Amino acid sequence: MKNLSDIKVIKKILNSFGFKFSKSLGQNFIVDGSVCPQMAENLTENKNSGVIEIGPGIGVLTAQLAERFKKVISVEIDKRLVPILKETKAEFENVKIINADILKIDLNKLIETEFKDFDEINICANLPYYITSEVIMYILENEKININSLVLMLQKEAAERICARPGTRQSGAISLAVRYYGDPEILFPVNKECFIPIPKVDSSVIKINLNNSNSKIIKDKTKFFKVVKATFLQRRKNILNSLSAGMSKSKDEIKNILNSAGINPNFRAEQLSFEDFSEISNLI
Repeated sequence: MKNLSDIKVIKKILNSFGFKFSKSLGQNFIVDGSVCPQMAENLTENKNSGVIEIGPGIGVLTAQLAERFKKVISVEIDKRLVPILKETKAEFENVKIINADILKIDLNKLIETEFKDFDEINICANLPYYITSEVIMYILENEKININSLVLMLQKEAAERICARPGTRQSGAISLAVRYYGDPEILFPVNKECFIPIPKVDSSVIKINLNNSNSKIIKDKTKFFKVVKATFLQRRKNILNSLSAGMSKSKDEIKNILNSAGINPNFRAEQLSFEDFSEISNLI
């Protein structure tokens, strides 16, 4: 197997295919030999797991996943990388490369076709910054698919925002949205020097363990997300004003709801816990 953690080897492979990095696709390939094994190890202890990998690049992470798990489906949007991946992953019979946009794939059909008899499916990815939230929510909102967990490499700022606890200054709508579906945590940092080309900022690897425990306390999912959106859309305003405007209700109505929930109407969005949001949406 080629040493895909050696920059000289990587550059030689890319040059042989005439490959140039695409800024529009946010391409930064991992070249540090210690990062991908950690990502794979943190994914699951179930060696019979099926894995969907998003954005394999030249296959550094793919190799680590293939060595540990029963089957890996790698979804790569850049068709120029497909022949490169076929060469670098030729020795792995349990890897299948699909040239497609993950946001346009029917995940239910993919899982039914590729992982029909698997009892556990996980997702692993090195996500570019510009589609981080979109990809995560696309996966999480598809509740029909049986995904156990996600291990994702994100830009540090995005990772901190997604994993921020509601009720803290770093929290935002994405923090609440992810926590509705599961429990996110930051696993370890990744220095920007670990990539080629070197990005401007550092990254972090996070894990989202999916469960339904958080969502069980919420009566109406649609209303919950509407409340979250209304408060964070105008996060500089107090929740009395932002909820009144966002939910099309009078301030008196909102004040009564907040009083019933025991929540200060002068609070701002980042001061509310997950339970506060659920209580407000349930009362509305």
